[in-house]
Parts: sequence; C-alpha cells; structure tokens
Amino acid sequence: MTRNDQLKLGTFVYTFGFHPAAWLHPGSDVHGANDLSHLIRCAKISEAAKFDFMFFADSPAAAVGDPAALCRNPTKMNRFEPITAITALSQHTDRIGFVATASTSYYEPYNIARLFASADHLSGGRIAWNVVTSDHDETGYNFNREGLPPHAERYERGEEFVDTVFGLWDSYEDDALLLDRDSGVYYDRDKLHELNHKGKHFQVRGPLNIARTPQGRPVIAQAGGSELGIELAARTAEMVFSLASNIDKNRAFYANVKGRMAKYGRDENDLKILPGIVINVAETEAEAEAKAQQLVDLMHPDVGLLMLQEFLEADLRGVELDKPFPMDRMPEKAKGSKALFDELKEFVTQGHTMRELITHYAKRHTGNGLTGTPAQVADFMQEWFETRAADGFILMFPTLPSSLEDFATLVVPELRRRGLFREDYEGKTLRGNLGISTPPNRYAQARAKAAE
Repeated sequence: MTRNDQLKLGTFVYTFGFHPAAWLHPGSDVHGANDLSHLIRCAKISEAAKFDFMFFADSPAAAVGDPAALCRNPTKMNRFEPITAITALSQHTDRIGFVATASTSYYEPYNIARLFASADHLSGGRIAWNVVTSDHDETGYNFNREGLPPHAERYERGEEFVDTVFGLWDSYEDDALLLDRDSGVYYDRDKLHELNHKGKHFQVRGPLNIARTPQGRPVIAQAGGSELGIELAARTAEMVFSLASNIDKNRAFYANVKGRMAKYGRDENDLKILPGIVINVAETEAEAEAKAQQLVDLMHPDVGLLMLQEFLEADLRGVELDKPFPMDRMPEKAKGSKALFDELKEFVTQGHTMRELITHYAKRHTGNGLTGTPAQVADFMQEWFETRAADGFILMFPTLPSSLEDFATLVVPELRRRGLFREDYEGKTLRGNLGISTPPNRYAQARAKAAE
C-alpha cells in the first residue's frame, strides 16, 4: 500500500534522553536540565534534519516515591517549564515546530489561550499545545487538592476547557487589525468578539487580548487512549500520540480515531497519528545492541525497581535482589501493556531473580523499542506508515543529543532514499509542514454564511 504523503517526525524531549540512566551517559549533557544551550543544540540538530517538531512531555510536579531511587532519576525532578522553554527555543530556530504539554486540571482557559497564542506569535506560527488532564496524584498536592479528581470528571472539565480556549483564540478575526494611522483606528471593532462563556466549570467573558495567531490557532496534540480521550481527539486533536507496541493494535487505533472524525465534519488528513518509539541505531546490529546494553548497565537497581513497581502497581519493597522473584508479589493481571506483563510473568516463572527481572524490564521498556541498523529502522517505519498504523513517529531517543545525532546521520538519509521523508520544509508554520488545514474563525464563518 503506497501513500502520497510522507512521514512526520518529532523529537521527544526528556532533558538527557528517554532512558532513566541517560544523565550518566557521556552522550548526554549532565548540566542540560538548567542550560538552554543544551536544548538549543537538540533543536538545531532536529531542524537540520527537517523534523516537524520537538515534543516536551511534562508534569507540573516533581515525582513522589522512594527518595533513594528518585535522587538517581532526575527526569521529573529538575526540568524547565515547557511553554517557557519552547518560546525561548523558537528564537533560535526558523522552521521546526514545538509542542508543549499543559494540563487542563491546573490552569484556567484564559491563561492557556494567552500563553500559547503569545508563543505562536513569537515563533511565527510553530507552536502546538499537548492537551492533558494529568494522571498522577502528586500533581494535585501542589494545587490545593488531595490527589486527582476522577477520570470522567477530569475529561468533562477538559472538554469544556478546550472549547473555551478555542473560543478565545477566535476573539480577533483574521483581518481585524486595521493599523490605520490616518484614521487613528487600530482594529475593526466589529471583528473583535467577547466569548461570554458560562459553563459548568468555567465562566469566561473574553475577548483574548492578543490577535489571531499566524497559523489561525496553535496545533492541538493529545495522547489519551481511553474512550473519552479518543472521542476528544477525534473532535479536537490534530496530532495524537500513541505507544508503538504492536502494529495490529496501532492499525486498529488509527482506524478507530480517524473513523470518528467525519461526524464532527473533519477530514481525517487533519489528524496525524504518531506513535512514540525508543530507537537505538548503529551501523551494525551488534553496535546497536551494545548501545542499548550500556544504558541498562548504567541504571541503578533502585531506579529499575521503582519503574517496575509503577508498571506492575505492586509493592516490591523488601524483596531480595538476588533471590528468585516471589510469585505472591506478581499481580494477577496487567495494569498496563498485557503483552509486556505476560512476558514478565513468564520470565519470573523460569526462576529468575529480582535483579534479573529489573534488568529485563528496563531493557524491554527503555532500551529495545527498536534496536538495529538504519535499514532495519527504516523498514519498521515504512511498514507502519504504508499500512496505516502511523502517519509518523515521536522519536524517543535514549540519550540527547547523541542518539538524536545517530538517527539524523544514519536513518534520515535512508528514509529520504526511499522517498519517505522530506528533503526540505514545505511551509513556514507547523500546520503547513504537517499538512493540516487552518480552522476557520467562527465569527468570520458565520458572517460569510449569512451573506450567502
């Protein structure tokens, strides 16, 4: 099956890289968490490779858990606030887009509308908002709450939140700014609109005090895989992130999300499905395997144990590392990936120790997403793309910038040789490069319809 479009690619940004031991690796910048120059370097490498965007995952809280493990795993413990970071990075780049995560549970719609509109103007139209409702109790403790509200309540608030932000982004019509010095009129008062939203969760008058942005409004990204998340994505999202665990499941997910768009009057080409994948690439398989193993060897058992506990949602404290895993600590069924859970369960029934299980899980979860040669990586991407399991990928590089440099040097030329990836940017905005349309301003659309 062939396609007329090309892959969309983005760099996933945890400061040092996706692997929890990345900060210990010589291919990362140990000072990078508080040094903008590290992120600028990653952005410039990504832009030179003609990636579509850099994606900043985020939680507005430090992690909570075993202090002995957390002091060895700095990813959530020391990092920039993403809207601030992407705005700064946009001033050191020209074409690459930036995606920042911000939670509907801990902002107000007006704040988000103003922050992202400002960033979109400052970047020349290269900004996206990754809409999340948050999924960790520790965040709520910093925002006058005890943990998280129920899932359904978070999504109800999230839906109203997004709709309110969309309304605020339409405050100014595209041609509202007259900038007429002769008449002394700055904007057309008939083309600036109050929203006057009154809903269950929010009351927002408007208008937003910044003009419509270069790409109409920032691009909307989302990663929710629940029924509520899929429905919200079909109605509002323009990028959806998933996990590249299984091609058949991703094909089904792809068809499910895009199949819902028509009822909202949307074209399925205006939504890009982008699975995230960890990549270790080298000239030979043996070299790629060695790269993955080096990171596993660098990871402290306390960090691996914390990761394993989070995946299994089991209390593994006090289990001796060098004795067989106690089966009474293994849950009956998976809380996350069933395939990986079944694999781990079979592994421990063979008599492996806790230390061996930690190493096995760490390698499967963060090291061996896709490990191989440039041709093998390109084969994987081509199959997923051409069989419509994906429109592109979020590239979760184990270390930054070294793994990113490996991909840009080794894989990008192979993708271009196959006609799967661009030689140069198609547009100046993120929408233009993703090939998605600009949503019309609701007031201008209503005026045009009334004039028919």
